[in-house]
Amino acid sequence: MKVLVSDNIAEAGVKILEQTPGIEVDVKVGLSHEELKNIIGEYDALIIRSATKVDADIISAAKKLKVIGRAGIGLDNVDINAATQKGIVVMNTPGGNAITTAEHTIAMMMALSRNIPQATASLKAGKWEKKKFQGRELFNKTLGVIGFGQIGRIVADRAKGLKMKVIVYDPYIKPDMIEKLDMEPVSFEELLKKADYITIHTPKTKETINMFNKDTFRMMKKGAMLINCARGGIVNEEDLYEALVSGHLAGAALDVFSQEPPGKIPLMELDNFICTPHLGASTIEAQEKVAVDIANQVVLYLLHGTVKNAVNVPSISAELMNILKPYVTLMEKMGLMQAQLADAPIAEIKIDYAGAITEYDLAPLTTAFLKGLLTPVLKDDVNFVNAPFIAQERGIKVTESRSSTSEDFATLITTATKTIEAENIVAGTIFGKDRPRLVRINDFYLEAIPEGHNLLIYNFDKPGVIGMIGTILGKNHININRMQVGQESKKQQNVILLSTDIPVDDKVLEELQAQENVFSVKRIEL
Repeated sequence: MKVLVSDNIAEAGVKILEQTPGIEVDVKVGLSHEELKNIIGEYDALIIRSATKVDADIISAAKKLKVIGRAGIGLDNVDINAATQKGIVVMNTPGGNAITTAEHTIAMMMALSRNIPQATASLKAGKWEKKKFQGRELFNKTLGVIGFGQIGRIVADRAKGLKMKVIVYDPYIKPDMIEKLDMEPVSFEELLKKADYITIHTPKTKETINMFNKDTFRMMKKGAMLINCARGGIVNEEDLYEALVSGHLAGAALDVFSQEPPGKIPLMELDNFICTPHLGASTIEAQEKVAVDIANQVVLYLLHGTVKNAVNVPSISAELMNILKPYVTLMEKMGLMQAQLADAPIAEIKIDYAGAITEYDLAPLTTAFLKGLLTPVLKDDVNFVNAPFIAQERGIKVTESRSSTSEDFATLITTATKTIEAENIVAGTIFGKDRPRLVRINDFYLEAIPEGHNLLIYNFDKPGVIGMIGTILGKNHININRMQVGQESKKQQNVILLSTDIPVDDKVLEELQAQENVFSVKRIEL
């Protein structure tokens, strides 16, 4: 088996590969896109960090590739869908750099508060500007933590050790779970108004891109400071510049940028702005750990078919995977749909397995559902290994039931999720040997392929509504691939699930929502 290491990883990881019988390893860093494309067909495995871009073009040329391993968490540089379609397992190493990134956040907060980079530069220039670089204490200050995952929790814990007051905003975690850790759960607006320091620990998603902008900065406490060691693009850098120049914010520290390297952006000219070149995970210990972890994971998969820390398949034996694969796909899609149907944090999940599937170990299927449920929020930070743990951390109660018979299908899987506001039901099955289908969405019974760009529309059952929907989509150059319509006769309502060739943007969504006989439109990405 041939393994290509195309980015710099710690030597300890390379040695594991070199010393494993049956594994041949080549280390070739700094390859251009074309160079990688020309040689990738020779390899069974590819190990990367963040520099190598594994796009659909590379994956198409990878004739033998079985696994892509990322020494780290983020997978923005990998086309996971293209890899999945080709049957390539994509792995990362979650948790390997959590402590390192959390410590860097604390270091940035301290450096920002005490003007350490600026004072260092001044002193090295032969100056003695003691009064100019007067700082501020962290003691008794309020730290606002945005995102309470693994890194956010470590930062909060360290801040408590510094005797700071910690407030937390994470809409996907029940407040009592935050309170149990002696932190105060607050709304986003409340955190902005109260915090002396704000630190960001969320993945980059549609909801978090541009999360901190001119409107957000106006709501922040005057004199507050902002730290981002998460992902570039969450902070609007132009708006941050204006907030710092105006004096509304006292300072900011960024380890990540919307474009990396950022070049000579205006922020670099400001004395109250400090930065580092994406060093959050860059410690000797963290890089050695993720290198060793990914090398071991790749070896286990290539030689034994054991899947660990994969983001696109569950961690189960190769034999069982062959049987459960279509059900795994179905369950992940059902989890994705449930996440997008919910309008509040999900507190409870019930999964009912009925029919032939109950002969097998169902844990991988429940895990696949949880992975799908958490992916819209956590993206690459959740996988088939850590999904159950993350769900437990977030206080989500999961119960399973099983019945050996199913009236209408050989196998039927029904999932119900509860929030403080509502309950949603999604059910699915497999047609033939390997064709996943959704057969129920709440009181809407249908037969839908769970993939692509979808709209779920609730409307009054009146003539012309479906035509109007088609007209609006048509004039915006959006083609309808499939459409299913169900009726709720008692309420005189229709439910429409339609699939489109391209995503429906916010403008079109708002136009549909504004129609007289339409009272709910949801975008569902599967």
